[in-house]
Amino acid sequence: MNNFKILLNGIIKENPTLVLMLGMCPTLATTSNAINGMSMGIATMFVLVMSNFIISLIKNLVPDMVRIPCYIVVIATLVTILQMLMQAYVPDIYNTLGLFIPLIVVNCIILGRAEAFAAKNNPIASIFDGVGIGLGFTLALTLIGAIREFLGTGHLFGIKLQGEDYGMLMFVLAPGAFLTLGYVIAIVNKLKKEE
Repeated sequence: MNNFKILLNGIIKENPTLVLMLGMCPTLATTSNAINGMSMGIATMFVLVMSNFIISLIKNLVPDMVRIPCYIVVIATLVTILQMLMQAYVPDIYNTLGLFIPLIVVNCIILGRAEAFAAKNNPIASIFDGVGIGLGFTLALTLIGAIREFLGTGHLFGIKLQGEDYGMLMFVLAPGAFLTLGYVIAIVNKLKKEE
């Protein structure tokens, strides 16, 4: 499989949110607006790319008995670095995402890709896999956040598009996350059946 196919695979065929149904906690919790969704996606993609790369480099050095704990240590170290960088350089986004940044450590997307792909492939292919899966996750979170933000407030990426009276509060709250995710998945499934 060439690197371009690996990249597209993560965005379309194995989209973690819309196809594999992974990472639902950050998907539902952080997508109250497009900026939050995109920020969480980019943060997760950073950890995913770096962990895939490092794990593909050390896969032959780690005994099978401690493979998973070793992968978790690598992921936790990267999340700690990410958390410190975000706190220093983008404190507003760091404060908004809050608890969900440390929870990247236990995001099943990252450990799943480490085990399913990075542990079996070379570093370059693992980077492409991380970018593809990360872009798929980021695009899904941004789309869901954009829909919720527009329907809930009449804004898009913080820019006012509708009048003051526009907005359905439900879409900014938790039920709106479930409804939006459900409809987006239904549309994606319908489009896949038509192909």
